[in-house]
Amino acid sequence: MKCYVKDYPRPQFVRKNWENLNGTWDFSFDDGNVGEGEKWYCDFKAERTICVPFSYETSLSGIGDETCHENVWYHRTICVDAVKLKDNRYILHFEGSDYVTKVWVNGQFAGSHKGGYTRFSFDITDLIHDGDNNLTVKVEDSLDPQQPRGKQRWQDHNYACWYVQTTGIWKTVWSEYVPKCSISNVKMTPDLNRFVLNLEFDVAAPKSSMGADLLLEVVISFDDTLVSRSFTAVTTQHVVSIADMTLMGDNGHYYNGPVWTPATPNLYDVEFRLLRGQQVLDEVASYAAMRDIRIDGQNILLNGMRIYQKLILAQGYWKDSHLTPPDEEALVRDVDAIREMGYNGLRIHQKTEDERFLYWCDVKGMLVWCEAPSAFVFSDCATDSFLREWLDIVRQNYNHPCIITWTPVNESWGIDKVKTCVPQQHFTEAVYHATKMIDPYRPVIVNDGWVHTVSDIITLHEYESNAVRFLERFADQNKALNNAVYTDKRDPAFADGYTYRGQPVMISEFGGIALNNSQEGWGYGEKATDKDTLIARFDAIVSAVKSLPYVCGYCYTQLTDVQQEINGLLDIDRNFKIDPEVVKEINQRYIKLLQK
Repeated sequence: MKCYVKDYPRPQFVRKNWENLNGTWDFSFDDGNVGEGEKWYCDFKAERTICVPFSYETSLSGIGDETCHENVWYHRTICVDAVKLKDNRYILHFEGSDYVTKVWVNGQFAGSHKGGYTRFSFDITDLIHDGDNNLTVKVEDSLDPQQPRGKQRWQDHNYACWYVQTTGIWKTVWSEYVPKCSISNVKMTPDLNRFVLNLEFDVAAPKSSMGADLLLEVVISFDDTLVSRSFTAVTTQHVVSIADMTLMGDNGHYYNGPVWTPATPNLYDVEFRLLRGQQVLDEVASYAAMRDIRIDGQNILLNGMRIYQKLILAQGYWKDSHLTPPDEEALVRDVDAIREMGYNGLRIHQKTEDERFLYWCDVKGMLVWCEAPSAFVFSDCATDSFLREWLDIVRQNYNHPCIITWTPVNESWGIDKVKTCVPQQHFTEAVYHATKMIDPYRPVIVNDGWVHTVSDIITLHEYESNAVRFLERFADQNKALNNAVYTDKRDPAFADGYTYRGQPVMISEFGGIALNNSQEGWGYGEKATDKDTLIARFDAIVSAVKSLPYVCGYCYTQLTDVQQEINGLLDIDRNFKIDPEVVKEINQRYIKLLQK
């Protein structure tokens, strides 16, 4: 894409005037929580250095201490150009910092943010001066299970499928000079029926500057061919416009432009400009796609065509950097490995992944289920924190065409009594409808795996690795979807008072077969004794799932090993355990359906 800039953290909203603030920062633990009282933000007490954006628990941070420290501090200087400040604001961005982040600039408080997985920003223009400025950050974390934490442990050791905690800054920190009159946000919604792109803008500008002479220009092209160019007057801070996405052929007739699919991930270059007369006040580069995802009975349709989803569960952990990718190339390698094995998508599990990863899924044609990190306690504090962060996730990632499903809650985590508890059922319905309020177009699965309330897709988790026994449990659709079968031998498909209403059905977790290679760790069921056994069991269980006529897709567990969990098709170093061509052939092989 024309907008692509390597390592740029927000690839669908690109400005030229930015600076990556990753690298070496001063760092200190504050186990006594005395830093604020002693005003470390005025006189920082550096114990050591850390390599941002890696958390102190990782080896790439330069520290590698896996014990819990609930209060950590960071410091560095940032160099500001006063000439650029004449017509711009200076915005400081954090892509992700876990969990409560407080920021001071030159000893003055700039703001705070609660949440571990989404981007947040501070306008620090009024706190800075020309030259070097002191930036100090405190991050407060805990092992509180009320906190949306996903796969981060809340004990002092790893256990089951929970891994080392992530504390503090773990995604890119960066800054940009933003014009005083600027485009602050754009929401892009494709409409294939009319073949237009619906656009909603938020404009940051004084009301006195708005009027007929303040214009939003939108230029869309495909393969360097102009698709449309439009101008909309900015009379309010919220602006709505429509871009025609049809193309004119050599015969002078118009036709619908290319759409986005996994096989043909067609993307359009988009330029947004804020103009006053001939003067360009702000300019943002982006991209968009024309694609439609919807439900038709038991089928999921992509651009009006039935699609069978062959997904793999990906947790996005690396050996030396945990939740943080070691570099952008690592993200690309994961996408390429998934495609190489014949999958057409993935489920990001208990993590909101780096937006650069979503960019490469957009570019390479990878379907994505976007998930939220769960809390593990049901309380007012937990539900408030979760819902606020989840809606931020949806808004932040809305424009990515690769995302085709929202999956806010997994396996009743944080709502363990949802089968019978009415308040927990109401919570799932609230999450569903709040998500639909922002995005009415994508399917929403509120409780992936079992005990569904309201859900656009019914998903079942089952780690029975013997294919014969698997089919004995799930061959009969009526039993599987009418609470006669407890998925994964634990829970039924629906909560009390809810029934199957003809939605699409997917097996969204299964497999998890570990290879017995003398490595300590676990998988689901017995370990395969060798590669041939692993292939045979993988073949049998995938074929069993594909033979179910009422199932329209699956998600295999999982892409890579993660710490003590060694059931990936790749190890933690991203080496294939078995030939990816063999996996691809099994995934793409035609399987005769069982008789209904």
